[in-house]
Amino acid sequence: MGRRYRSNLIALFGDPVDDNPTGVMMEAAFAALGMDYRYMTCLVKNGCLEDAVNGARAMGFCGMNFTMPHKTEAWKLMDELSPAARIIGAINTCFSRNGKLVGDNTDGKGFISALEKDGVSALGKRIMILGAGGAAKAIAVESALAGAREIVIANRTFSHAQSLAEVIEANTGCKAEACQGVPDMMIPGDIDVLVNATSIGLAPYDDEKPDLDYKSIVPSMVVCDVVFHPSDSLFLKMARSRGAQTVDGLGMLVCQGALAFELWTGQKAPVMVMEKTLSAQLC
Repeated sequence: MGRRYRSNLIALFGDPVDDNPTGVMMEAAFAALGMDYRYMTCLVKNGCLEDAVNGARAMGFCGMNFTMPHKTEAWKLMDELSPAARIIGAINTCFSRNGKLVGDNTDGKGFISALEKDGVSALGKRIMILGAGGAAKAIAVESALAGAREIVIANRTFSHAQSLAEVIEANTGCKAEACQGVPDMMIPGDIDVLVNATSIGLAPYDDEKPDLDYKSIVPSMVVCDVVFHPSDSLFLKMARSRGAQTVDGLGMLVCQGALAFELWTGQKAPVMVMEKTLSAQLC
């Protein structure tokens, strides 16, 4: 057989995507392992996702990433779903297996991997999550599946927190509690892991932070942020000033990307290359 000229194709579908750095990270990972893969960042408007996915199917793409506003719609277009994705009701990744598209959600798994990378396990922990959107749901579900003792969801719209708590209890068996997010909110002293799963603090609004009573954060807590730009958010700086261990959003982004890489290629991701590339890109 002669030389192969056709590359393996992966795409990111979203709107907006012009400032999304995932492609740079993934291309660096492929290059580091000498793999003939190409990652394309594609602007796909709301209402056009099904056409885009069908086009990718027709062209034999190995997989796709989905970002806003497509994570829930993409979930409906898959042939199969991972158990976690079925519970979450949204996906950020799919891969081709035996001619079928399998949807998965690596956001929550990336959170668990980032914790473990910093020597923290979700097993037996009481975890409090700020927010009840897509990132919060993925993190909550994966934390429950990883053996968390209890998940506490705090959100300004109490009904959203309550709905998420019900999903967790009904599908994972983990105890879950909803609480009303209020200004200057106290963090209970028995919380082991506190997570900001909102976009508060994301550049260019990096002078903002969740409205908490930061004096209630204690050194025994691990405090995490999904915000990856800046990686050392004001939220994390405030938590660290209280003696808490912190886990940044950059690590979570790299870990979820590494998991997607492995689903597409079947090979272990070069995590250090990905982290270095993404860090340089955002700086």
